[in-house]
Amino acid sequence: MSDAKRQRAAADIAALLDTPLLRALAEPARLEVLKVLLVHGRGDVASIAEHLPQDRSVVSRHLQTLEDAGVVRSTREGRHRLYEIEGDFLVERFDFLAARMRQLSSICCPPVTDTKKKRA
Repeated sequence: MSDAKRQRAAADIAALLDTPLLRALAEPARLEVLKVLLVHGRGDVASIAEHLPQDRSVVSRHLQTLEDAGVVRSTREGRHRLYEIEGDFLVERFDFLAARMRQLSSICCPPVTDTKKKRA
């Protein structure tokens, strides 16, 4: 395997892992927002913030980041904006990431041999 090909694959992996989706999910407070949505379902900023230690304005910013990354969607109902998890997008995106990582890792990250596995 040529060094140029490995370098290209490594750069592609780095780009694949540096996406708005993964950056949004890298923040523990945003994961807590997602947990609230998973447990309690769709809600507005106030109802979501009731379950979190952060101020509503902070929760609102986290929700905006999650929406920008495609993790949640919002809909207007009257004066309220309701947020819910965008499950189909997440499944499709993680399937794509996993498939692409399998392709690229075969170039720059060869599988562990049986003897190496036994030593671990």
